Amino acid sequence: MKNLRRYGKAPYTVAVIHGGPGARGDMAPVAKELCKTCSVLEPLQTSTSINEQVQELYQILNKHGELPITLIGHSWGAWLGFIFAAKYPFFVKKLIIIGSGPFEEKYVSNIMKTRLSRVSKKERIKLDTMMEEMNNPCIKDKNLIFTKFGELMSKTDSFKPILSNNKVEVQYDIFKDVWKEAEELRRSGKLLELGKKIRCPVVAIHGNYDPHPFIGIEKPLSQQVKDFQFILLKKCGHYPWLEHYAKDKFYKIIKKELT
Repeated sequence: MKNLRRYGKAPYTVAVIHGGPGARGDMAPVAKELCKTCSVLEPLQTSTSINEQVQELYQILNKHGELPITLIGHSWGAWLGFIFAAKYPFFVKKLIIIGSGPFEEKYVSNIMKTRLSRVSKKERIKLDTMMEEMNNPCIKDKNLIFTKFGELMSKTDSFKPILSNNKVEVQYDIFKDVWKEAEELRRSGKLLELGKKIRCPVVAIHGNYDPHPFIGIEKPLSQQVKDFQFILLKKCGHYPWLEHYAKDKFYKIIKKELT
């Protein structure tokens, strides 16, 4: 399947869900590490709406996964896993969310401020230029611009990053359409409300250097999700598996949660 990568042989007891939206393959290093101990699915999002992405995930897991399955979602993938676990609670054994965005609007305002405080004046000019280009309707193919934008954001989001040769296929159209819908879901409060429908344990792993404020995950979910655990990693940014100080602890936690 073009929208699925497999690591190991059936039964597939774990699925990793990438971020973005539209950052296909950013969880591949995690899948490769975890497949040393269990078989892993890596669904690749192709749809441009939340409902379609949920249904795409449903079809993949229903056909290829060992149900109920453990979902590990990063960034946008954390939200997608959260939405999926609420809609199909008996499909999910455990939900692990990594580097999630905050679940309430009031925690959002400082994210970009934090990022901009970590870049030089020259880099800030580049960011402003790229944002103008992405909003320019005359530029049709924005994938390259969005890729460069993401690379600079990754720099601001990382404490002490480890170099990686993992290739991420960035798709701006998916990001634009899905993220617009996701922001409204959070703004309306409907995203957080879904937590009441989740029946499985939820474990949130977050870096203390991640620009997404951890309080925006820990506080709301502890009030909405019945079985919730929050783990804060020190000296760690948005991608724990690519952090010099946090990588080993991150994998130790994940593997413990999978036993």
